[in-house]
Amino acid sequence: MIGNFITQSRPARRRAAVAGLAVLGLAAVTACGGAKVGESGSDKAGGASGKCGTFNLAINPWVGYEANAAVIAYVAENDLKCQVTKKDLKEEVAWQGFGTGEVDAVVENWGHDDLKKKYITDQKTAVAAGATGNKGVIGWFVPPWLAKEHPDITDWKNLNKYAANFKTSESGDKGQFLDGDPSFVTNDAALVKNLKLNYKVVYGGSEAALIQAFRQAEAKKSWVIGYFYAPQWFLSEVDLVKVNLPAYKAGCDADAEKVACDYPEYELDKIVSKKFADSGSPAYDLVKNFTWTNEDQNLVAKYIAEDKMTPEAAAKKWVDANRAKVDAWLKKS
Repeated sequence: MIGNFITQSRPARRRAAVAGLAVLGLAAVTACGGAKVGESGSDKAGGASGKCGTFNLAINPWVGYEANAAVIAYVAENDLKCQVTKKDLKEEVAWQGFGTGEVDAVVENWGHDDLKKKYITDQKTAVAAGATGNKGVIGWFVPPWLAKEHPDITDWKNLNKYAANFKTSESGDKGQFLDGDPSFVTNDAALVKNLKLNYKVVYGGSEAALIQAFRQAEAKKSWVIGYFYAPQWFLSEVDLVKVNLPAYKAGCDADAEKVACDYPEYELDKIVSKKFADSGSPAYDLVKNFTWTNEDQNLVAKYIAEDKMTPEAAAKKWVDANRAKVDAWLKKS
């Protein structure tokens, strides 16, 4: 278990939480400034082409996704002898590639019932390929030291009791609630209002700002409460503790202005093109069988984001240490 808060993704950033998805249309530019649907892949791995042939793997712009993709690509190249073409694409743009044959797989999907309806149900260019095993969580968190010294702070009903401790120059006479990038879709302002909490939402500006704030809060025992999510590699470093908001129930967040409940739990899954699923490619079986834990993803993501390893080196390190899991994906005895 990554932390004692995980019961149930980067934000939904990881994903339902990113508001700034690529605009519709084949010309949308990726977050990495790289490929578009209709262009050649941004990164061709050097695996020899064999029975597997070419495997077109979308890379969505967050490190948790990159961790999934890195391991899948490494196994495809080294065990199945596929030629893996990685394409840096935002979510909606990647799904458009299913119909053109330019994208075979998306390997970390955060919900997106709208895209499933459009591309799986209506257009029938994509199919679901099962869960990744990762549980996506979005919520309010505090550093471990704070939860240990004030255990009742993990109940939202006690937050006003501690509001004065979270005051900053930016929050005035209220406690500061720290959010990240303003483009992340959050319910936090509505939650503060509707739960009658004496807090003000302040934007740190980025995921990096959130990480640094929580890192310093744990090191210096300072007071921070804010938005965060899992899977996320930082949780391997600082085991943030989730604050329990009123339990999520289907429909409780239907009206954005009236939200007074926690964020939903996400079961992250994989989506592939219908053509790829029907192709008989061993890469499809690999994607379908791929499953791991939040701990696994966080570790590989940490190798990439914090330890500055290349995705290939990070994947190799994890695969070498977890051969039994990989063999299960490959159906080896």
